[in-house]
Amino acid sequence: MMTLDKFEEATEAVKKVILRTKLIYSEYYSTITENKVFFKPENMQYTGAYKVRGAYYKISTLTEEERGRGLITASAGNHAQGVAYAAKLYNAKAIVVMPTTTPLIKVNRTKSYGAEVVLHGDVYDEACEYAVKLANEKGYTFIHPFDDEILATGQGSIAMEIFKDLPTVDIILVPIGGGGLAAGVSTLAKLLNPNIKVIGVEPLGANCMQESIKAGHIVTLPGVDTIADGTAVKTPGGNIFPYIQKNIDDIITIDDRELIVNFLDMMENHKMVVENSGLLTVAALKHLNVKNKKIVSVLSGGNMDVITISSIVQHGLIERGRVFSVSVQLPDRPGELVNVASVVAGEKGNVIRLDHNQFVSINRNSAVELVITMEAYGHEHKEQIVKALKKHGYNPVMVQPKSLY
Repeated sequence: MMTLDKFEEATEAVKKVILRTKLIYSEYYSTITENKVFFKPENMQYTGAYKVRGAYYKISTLTEEERGRGLITASAGNHAQGVAYAAKLYNAKAIVVMPTTTPLIKVNRTKSYGAEVVLHGDVYDEACEYAVKLANEKGYTFIHPFDDEILATGQGSIAMEIFKDLPTVDIILVPIGGGGLAAGVSTLAKLLNPNIKVIGVEPLGANCMQESIKAGHIVTLPGVDTIADGTAVKTPGGNIFPYIQKNIDDIITIDDRELIVNFLDMMENHKMVVENSGLLTVAALKHLNVKNKKIVSVLSGGNMDVITISSIVQHGLIERGRVFSVSVQLPDRPGELVNVASVVAGEKGNVIRLDHNQFVSINRNSAVELVITMEAYGHEHKEQIVKALKKHGYNPVMVQPKSLY
């Protein structure tokens, strides 16, 4: 059972391995939501995510014989690093099964802590099945990434720290994948203050917990489709499900497009890299119909590879109307490029790329295609530039920008 005594024990135990992540006040999100918004930056942990809390506490409760058999787990990345790091501290062998789609940075960092990494399956659930199979065959001790009360108790240490920093917190937003973090945080939060609201946040394309709560029992999704790889789970945890049912007040689902623009906002306004699963609670801020409340968003992790970051930044700029491309057709004669550039410059647009195609038409004198990629201040400025091009006789057609990197 997850009791107050156990939460206090876990909080004391994890102090040995965690960075004390103090709350960060967000003036930006506080202003746009008319609340007092704080972030719990678990993306700043040594392993880049909160998962080390539960992993270390769980492993600390094992016997020497259980640790000596070797530890095995399955993870999309963050739990993998937590287990690998904790196992290293106990000089225990660690085997981690990860989906083949796991970002390279998470694979390499897991290996850097001394763990053996096995890539198997396209999603977490397939990796987990294989890890259980190996545990049965080899006699390893299996460490479940979320469906374990002891592990969830370790994750609940986050709530203890939140209350120490902000005793009058009104709402805690917590990401949900399998449910271990949400179970631990919500259970302790309700023990400390029964009136607090704890709201879970899931990707729209992997809302297994929301569907399970609606059904009143564990539901397995036919598949998952989300860029939030850390919460891309088809089946939530059955052992921790009763805690979710009792202590989570609501679940909000977030579309991937919202994660993209919030990644940009966090980079520009807080200078922080937060992975997509961690951004769920940031995106959820705009879905709350409340004012003048003290809200804490748990940023669960920040492990992202550079290629993913560059892709999300570009898509975020496009989504915000700050980067866009138009195709115009021009006669193939001197001075036409200058004329188009003058129109864009007159509206204070900044050209960052030009693609000139002379072979779009058989008659080059009639039409040459010019694709212009530009920077703008936002959608309103973008429309202003397009309107100016039309006014000067061009017929701009919006096209998908090519890679900026």
